Amino acid sequence: MHTFISVDEHISLYPLKMADAKEIFTLISQNRAYLGKWLPFIALTREQKDTTCFIEAMIHARNEEMEFVFTMLYKGGIVGLIGLRIVDKINRKSEIGYWIAESFQKKGIVSKSVRGILGFAFNERGMNRVQIKCAVQNEPSRRIPQRLGFLFEGIEREGELLLNGEFTDLEVYSLLKKEF
Repeated sequence: MHTFISVDEHISLYPLKMADAKEIFTLISQNRAYLGKWLPFIALTREQKDTTCFIEAMIHARNEEMEFVFTMLYKGGIVGLIGLRIVDKINRKSEIGYWIAESFQKKGIVSKSVRGILGFAFNERGMNRVQIKCAVQNEPSRRIPQRLGFLFEGIEREGELLLNGEFTDLEVYSLLKKEF
């Protein structure tokens, strides 16, 4: 099991645990319209049981399928999730995914949390490359890798199917260990 990441005096990242299900589901429910615009899983998260099943799957994933999902805590309360997804151990690369409640945006929480998880990815998990993909229209999310010095690599055309049944293009950003 991975340990917590202390980001700063107000922000910490803790490994996802079953006891978080109610708080995470409540946060999703309170931010459903805001988060659902870019995250198709929000519409599929209809009851706390859906969140519990997600957490169970993350906790019990086989080692080769391991994703490292953390709760983002701000002043002690959960404000979102962040994680290393699609861990490719052979090529030592991964992708960071994140979401945060609307009321906690513009406080630097996600930028600082991404920096924290980059340290975990490069120094503890031995990754060489980390990427972030963002919908081209999702300006707040796109600013994160731009602000942190990731290299814009291009557009993954129609890379994600949104809830409305339309595909959206994704901007792809990467950062290498030697650039961190």
